[in-house]
Amino acid sequence: MRPRHLQPSLLRALADTPVVLVNGARQVGKTTLVRAVPGRRYLNLDDATVLAAARSDPTGFVGGLQGAVTLDEVQKAPELFPALKAAVDQARRPGRFLLTGSTDVLLLPRLSESLAGRMEVLSLWPFSQGELAGGREAFIDALFSRRLPDLPRGVLSRRELLERILRGGYPEIQRRSTSTRRAAWFGSYLTALIQRDIRDLANIDGVTVLPRLLGLLAARSSATLNVADLARDAAIPQTTLTRYLGLLTATFLVRTVPAWSANLGKRLVKAPRIHLTDTGLASHLLGLAPVRFTREPQHLGPLLETFVTMELLKQIPRSRARPNLFHLRTHTGQEVDLLLEDAGGRVVGIEVKAAATLRSEDFRGLRALEEATGKRFVRGVVLYGGAEPVPFGPRLLALPIDTLWRLATAS
Repeated sequence: MRPRHLQPSLLRALADTPVVLVNGARQVGKTTLVRAVPGRRYLNLDDATVLAAARSDPTGFVGGLQGAVTLDEVQKAPELFPALKAAVDQARRPGRFLLTGSTDVLLLPRLSESLAGRMEVLSLWPFSQGELAGGREAFIDALFSRRLPDLPRGVLSRRELLERILRGGYPEIQRRSTSTRRAAWFGSYLTALIQRDIRDLANIDGVTVLPRLLGLLAARSSATLNVADLARDAAIPQTTLTRYLGLLTATFLVRTVPAWSANLGKRLVKAPRIHLTDTGLASHLLGLAPVRFTREPQHLGPLLETFVTMELLKQIPRSRARPNLFHLRTHTGQEVDLLLEDAGGRVVGIEVKAAATLRSEDFRGLRALEEATGKRFVRGVVLYGGAEPVPFGPRLLALPIDTLWRLATAS
């Protein structure tokens, strides 16, 4: 098993919390992760017999579970959550129940509230680039530090960057050496996800529109979400679109990044930016391959921003700073692709450029952010396709894109 950065957090949570839930999309490695925890009975609710027992008599089912138990795909039996609550209240032992779910229970209030104060929720995403490289990323904490560590020279070629974007992070994809085999997996994955999880979650029949909607979202990945325009292009009512976006978010296929709303004395655009959570999946939906990337370079910039966004989201829970992630756009058109703000209000701005060379103008948005936030501004970084770390001012610098995962501590 390739080590997952979430494993230490999982073991710590099991040591002091009665119920631990590992949330994440299907096929990101949840089962592999939880089955590696020793000394636990394992039951999978994808098994029809187990599911029938859990649904028909939730209290009796939970009451019959002895010792430490792992319940996989628990979202299939929401009836279990009140029974789990009652069992924990009767005997509050750390690590008693380890759950996995392919639906975000934090977006399903009745489920999350039933175990409030008794359950810790951990999110597992597809592999990060650090996990694939065997290093534990330290990029975010380095950006918030007073003095940057020695910065490595970039070693990532443009072709290698395209390959990382096209491959994404799903574990099964890492074992498939050809684009044809990867496309076959992604196609089967989407069919199964839409026909099983999303249909079951929503009790809807009109799921045939979802592949088209996902394709439209892939084409808009990293763009500001405009619900009216998207509903028009998808040919569905806005109310239906809002519901579908909720389903895609709950099943970890889509993630939004909110606009930064601190008071800068200016009117800010409040709409979030929307991202598919895996660039391999987004590339599949767009029908992209390395040759097409070269022929249609307009796709690279948005997918690269999504790639960086998801790498940051995977790193944030493991960082000491634990910042929140935003984007920024003012009414005057100044933009910063990504903005990290820690609990103390300190700010780091990040721009993403595919180009191998930069000009001073590429730092315009970061300079505006620095001026607006003053002492709260720690530094601004442009991640770019070149190889050299280059300062552009006391608190501004250009860094190679692979600094994201090569600035790491030992695993």
